[in-house]
Amino acid sequence: MTLEILGVAAPLLAMFAGFGVLIGLLFGFFGMGGSFLVTPALMVMGYKTDVAVASGLAFVFATAVIATLKHRDLGQVDYKLGVLMIAGTTVGIEVGKIGLHALQAMGVADTVVSIIYVGLLGGIGVFITYNATKGDGGGGISHDADAAHAEVDADDIPDIAKTIQSYRVPPMMELRGGVKVSLWMILVVAFATGLLSGFLGVGGGFIRMPALFYLIGVPVPIAVGTDLFEIVFSGGIGSFLYAIDGAVNLSIVVPLLAGSALGARMGAAATSLVEEDDIKVYFGVMLLLGAIAVAVRKVGDVIEMPVLDSVSLAIIIGAATLVAGAVVVSSVREMRAESQTSTSTAD
Repeated sequence: MTLEILGVAAPLLAMFAGFGVLIGLLFGFFGMGGSFLVTPALMVMGYKTDVAVASGLAFVFATAVIATLKHRDLGQVDYKLGVLMIAGTTVGIEVGKIGLHALQAMGVADTVVSIIYVGLLGGIGVFITYNATKGDGGGGISHDADAAHAEVDADDIPDIAKTIQSYRVPPMMELRGGVKVSLWMILVVAFATGLLSGFLGVGGGFIRMPALFYLIGVPVPIAVGTDLFEIVFSGGIGSFLYAIDGAVNLSIVVPLLAGSALGARMGAAATSLVEEDDIKVYFGVMLLLGAIAVAVRKVGDVIEMPVLDSVSLAIIIGAATLVAGAVVVSSVREMRAESQTSTSTAD
């Protein structure tokens, strides 16, 4: 007899579980990647839009909880910053929605949002990859679990963040890593990221994580952990609202979570092993390939070629697999290097 759970055959369950491991790893490592990957994949597989979005949100929420707990164990979650970002982004999202509805009334929302989304993904991807390969923006944090409590070297803070930190408008907030920045600057950055998130209709992890590092100056591992902490709340609220409408499909969510429970903890642990510049390069590449995938899907819609939806999905899954593989390889290399160093020291 074929094993089934909630009416789903074993091969499909295995596929969802494997996909969950992949996405969980990326989610724990970057603080984004859940709905960015799950929702379009489910839509291409033939699930209705509301089911794909709702199930993606439920998966993102649960995976964010798992990954946040691991980052908490590593000392990489700044709860004070997280709460302030939630407050600012909530207001920004509401304003962004107003702008989106205005464009919908004019009948140009889909085109405008798609262009901005592709431009933003690609632009952030190019910016992060370029700066990381140049070595600018520094390391910012060591590989020790206690490094999140250490002082950040001033040379490791991006120039934009230094400028924002220079505005000493009280009250001043002291964040993890010894970063000091005005409360009002944090709220402005939070509002701006929320505005984009609400306007584009996305979770915003790919906007918030780089914003925390490049605009506020928080070390990358802490930026990832804090971003995940925010997603716990935004994903939880969204999942609850969709669940009330009965749109969450447990036959999708359960096997995805079974896989991501492992992947998310692996990804979160990897942030304490992999060099910060490497994290930024992988993140940038992921966004660049994501921009290409979204552009391909949009072209397919315009010229009415459904096959390009499958091509777009293949690009997204291929990019996720490629980057996840690079993360695992880098982590293994770092562990081997640390093991050899420990052995040499012992000798």
